[in-house]
Amino acid sequence: MNSHSDDASRFQSASDGARRNFEQARLRFGTAGDRVDPYLKKAGGYVGDIRRWSSNHLPGGEKSLWVAIGLIVLIAFVWAILPGQTAIDAGRVGMNGPQPVGVAVAKKGNIDLTIDALGTVTPLATVTVRPQVSGQLLRIDFQEGQRVKAGALLAEIDPRPYQAALDQAKGQLARDSALLTNARLDLKRQQALYAAKATSQQVLDTQQTLVKQDEGIVLSDQANVETAAINLGYTRITSPVAGLAGLRQVDVGNFVSAGQSTGVVVVTQLEPMSVVFAVPEDSVDSIVSRMNSGATLQVSAYDRDQTTKLASGKLSAVDSQIDTTTGTVKLRALFDNEDGVLFPNQFVNVRLLVRTLHGQIVIPASAIQRGTDGAYVFVVKPDHTIQMRTVTLGPQQGDSVSIVKGLNVGETVVTDGGDRLRDGAAVTIPSGEKVAKVVPAQNAVAVTPNPQEERRALFRKLTPAEREQLRGMAPDARRAWMKSHRDELMKRKDQPGGGFGGGGR
Repeated sequence: MNSHSDDASRFQSASDGARRNFEQARLRFGTAGDRVDPYLKKAGGYVGDIRRWSSNHLPGGEKSLWVAIGLIVLIAFVWAILPGQTAIDAGRVGMNGPQPVGVAVAKKGNIDLTIDALGTVTPLATVTVRPQVSGQLLRIDFQEGQRVKAGALLAEIDPRPYQAALDQAKGQLARDSALLTNARLDLKRQQALYAAKATSQQVLDTQQTLVKQDEGIVLSDQANVETAAINLGYTRITSPVAGLAGLRQVDVGNFVSAGQSTGVVVVTQLEPMSVVFAVPEDSVDSIVSRMNSGATLQVSAYDRDQTTKLASGKLSAVDSQIDTTTGTVKLRALFDNEDGVLFPNQFVNVRLLVRTLHGQIVIPASAIQRGTDGAYVFVVKPDHTIQMRTVTLGPQQGDSVSIVKGLNVGETVVTDGGDRLRDGAAVTIPSGEKVAKVVPAQNAVAVTPNPQEERRALFRKLTPAEREQLRGMAPDARRAWMKSHRDELMKRKDQPGGGFGGGGR
């Protein structure tokens, strides 16, 4: 009883001291204390009720109440520390369980052997239309950027001087043609007189020569007429090819002359359009052999990002020699370009299809792992365990790669999560895909595990008791025990990446 009275007295003294401190704080903070004073009084009332209830109903009174509160706080503090270790143990258990992975099934498919290159859109014809006769430019008959046909009228030069020259040439031709006719009539008369022995041989020969002379003059006059007609035709400037007319380079009213450096307009042929690109010299043999066999090689043009296919065409020509400075050879591909998507001098990415391999075993490229012994894959067996298997890779197309040796059609391979796997590991497939039972390929070769790594994997499968047992053995005895229990350990459902049952610290 005295001990209980002393504890109550000390608690009462502490309570009185706390009340005095509170009153001093309230007076110090002034109005702020006044605002919270009703709440504090209310809280104080609750505390008083609790103290009275504990004094009347709990053995030991207020002391028992405060001891119970302290224990609760201590338990909460300990509980706050323990979850970290609990999480570690939970994580350890999760690592021991089957690992979720993404998978894909090996299928039969086709693989395209392609060559990628950078090409330039090159028109088959780019013509700078220049005047062929001199004169004043009277009219422009095209719109800038207009598509024109071959022979379409583009501009006109003053034709009057050339029309006059043509008329003059025709008049000269008519005059000389009349002289030729008269000379031929005289020749007939001389021939008749010579037959009657009424004229000499000299006179006859002179008349024959005059006829031939007049015939030559007439031929010359005919050529002059043709020349004048051609020059008159050149006053109408036409497009030599069908294509796109560019910007006008000379204005109406200017005097133009034959052979001037500045043309009237540049016309570029758009259909068909060609793309010139270069490929390495090592690829020339395969391309030329395919073309010589009569095959048509398909060519696709893509934009700079290689995301949008612009046009499809075919390979038309291979250059006659290899560029020794770059070790490449130029090729030309033709495209219909009816929609005009390929524009002259545009840079495009070219993909040349050389050959298509049919009936290949194809898997996603993400399934390929690489190690010191080369490429390998994780094959999922029907019991959902992993086998590491070496494979021989074939050509790759995009995200798919062909397998030459090491896999059969229908076998399931891991495409995601392989960085956490080892040979013999158990896995789960969240997607719910079924693992078909497929006979492994005859040329399948499993990856030989590292002996040291295998011993570590077996050690992770030991229970804590077995580990303690092994620690007390000599090295030779420990190795013998591990060898005799190897099959039993391998059957345990344990992921090689973690410990067993919380042991092995």
